[in-house]
Amino acid sequence: MLKIYGTSKSRAGRALWAAEELGLKFEHLPIGIGESGSRKPEFLKINPNGRLPAIDDDGTIVWESMAINLYLAEKHGKAPLWPSKVEDRGHAYQWSLWGMTETEPHLIALLVNRMLLPKEQRNEQAANNASEALKAPLKVLDDHLKNRQYLLGSDFTVADLNVASVLMLAPMIQVDMSGVPAAKAWLDKCLSRPAAQKSSSYK
Repeated sequence: MLKIYGTSKSRAGRALWAAEELGLKFEHLPIGIGESGSRKPEFLKINPNGRLPAIDDDGTIVWESMAINLYLAEKHGKAPLWPSKVEDRGHAYQWSLWGMTETEPHLIALLVNRMLLPKEQRNEQAANNASEALKAPLKVLDDHLKNRQYLLGSDFTVADLNVASVLMLAPMIQVDMSGVPAAKAWLDKCLSRPAAQKSSSYK
């Protein structure tokens, strides 16, 4: 049986959402980050980087959240969730990596400096810089979504799941998306999906 390692409050939430979207049976092992979880010797045998998430799919170990989701979608998904055309799969890879490289670093900087660090350790300038830097990729997303329902067209795919799983931090840290209404409407639609809602209820 598929095993998913990591609390839903970590990037493992993405893998849980994918598994729910695909209707898979799986065992969830909600280990945390650090010495009591992801740095324990038994977990380092699964992911030597000591990071979450990781999966064990009947002996096939995969780590890195986007790799996990693309693997699960390719193995278990059908169109439209896993696109049937190679060109569309290329765009699914593109948007998945875009979410990680163009938006997540800024979202993490905001999360750390607006919520996670003790107040005396927060860097408001770093938070402001991240907020400003986020505007350009959000405009790219908004422009792309102005004439389509989802990233690849009219259907929800793994590309939407992956990018939305990154941008779900935005409402948590009160990112102002009023200037990108198409992107905001798309994100709200993705996060309202039953599988997304269920995945957030895990430990």
